[in-house]
Amino acid sequence: MLARTTETGLQVQFDLLAGFDSLPSFEENAPTFGENALGKALHYSRLHEGYVFADDSGLVVPALGGAPGVHSARYSGIHASSAERIAKLLRELQGKTSEERAAHFVCAIALARAGRAIAVVTDRVDGEILKAVQGDGGFGYDPVFYFPPWKKTFAEMTAMEKNQHSHRGKAFRRLLSSLSAML
Repeated sequence: MLARTTETGLQVQFDLLAGFDSLPSFEENAPTFGENALGKALHYSRLHEGYVFADDSGLVVPALGGAPGVHSARYSGIHASSAERIAKLLRELQGKTSEERAAHFVCAIALARAGRAIAVVTDRVDGEILKAVQGDGGFGYDPVFYFPPWKKTFAEMTAMEKNQHSHRGKAFRRLLSSLSAML
């Protein structure tokens, strides 16, 4: 549980969805992050009273036709590790110039209640994919996602630094701002 007051003065409290592991799962098979996030939020909001928010996020590399995209977590197979997904990404980018290594993380967050969409927001952070892993922190593609303004990978940033600049942090702040405007 997390209770927090935002800079807008909105009081927000988060709880994990009770009994989540026993609820029917939602299959993420939509072609966009927004559709996957909204699908999850709508699905679980029909099974739970109150507001439900869900996100979908991933890495987009334009030189790879947008891959890994919505398949970021399954990029190298459903049970692949982060190291295996990174290895596949680096193999596919071999020989690509620095401009072709441009990438961005995307996060879509949806809020729903009783099967009705309340808000869907997205944001992104731009960077580039390095040729090798750099840093021990973070998760997923963080060790190869270089953030030029800070001259660090996401894996080299502190949690606070990353939250300040990441796609998730930016999308979440956008959601809170949207909620403040609605209330």
